[in-house]
Amino acid sequence: MQHNVSRFIVHTAGAAALLAAAGAAHAQPQKLRPGLWEHTVAMKSQSGQMEAAMAQMQKSLASMTPEQRKQMEQMMAQQGVSMGPKGNTVKMCLTAEQADLDNIPPQAGCTQNVKRTGPNTVAMTFSCKGSQGEPPTSGEGTMTFSGPTAYTGNFKVKTTSAGKPEQIDMAQTGKWLSADCGAIKPAR
Repeated sequence: MQHNVSRFIVHTAGAAALLAAAGAAHAQPQKLRPGLWEHTVAMKSQSGQMEAAMAQMQKSLASMTPEQRKQMEQMMAQQGVSMGPKGNTVKMCLTAEQADLDNIPPQAGCTQNVKRTGPNTVAMTFSCKGSQGEPPTSGEGTMTFSGPTAYTGNFKVKTTSAGKPEQIDMAQTGKWLSADCGAIKPAR
């Protein structure tokens, strides 16, 4: 479950960044600013299992040698992701092309619908079939943009944990950090 939780955080932050680019194109004439973005995610599950798994994952990370931790960080950076010390902050690189697209193609196995609901707000729904041991997920939420360098969002995600239905409430913020992504590769 630890692997599933960390992949879920990375997947939703990445999807939100790309959906934000799509939503911003419809919601306002100005696009999101390309470059290094930081996405902060706060999640709460109904069962509490996710929080327990996250605590266990943090213990595992803390017990790694500096070399093991560096190797993990390098592997994640190759995929365009950098996790914060608490595991709830994801840094991603958004290219000019990604920030300028009107319609972002969904991830493999997923469908999505993004609709403008106000001048700076979009509503979205998504559904993913699940693969490679990951359970199917679906959800809905809204994102509000504060210009090209910041957004906030709230989502309700439905999935399965230990064979039982699970709902995860997620609050997310994103902010642009710099035009230079440094060692973080662009999101794919």
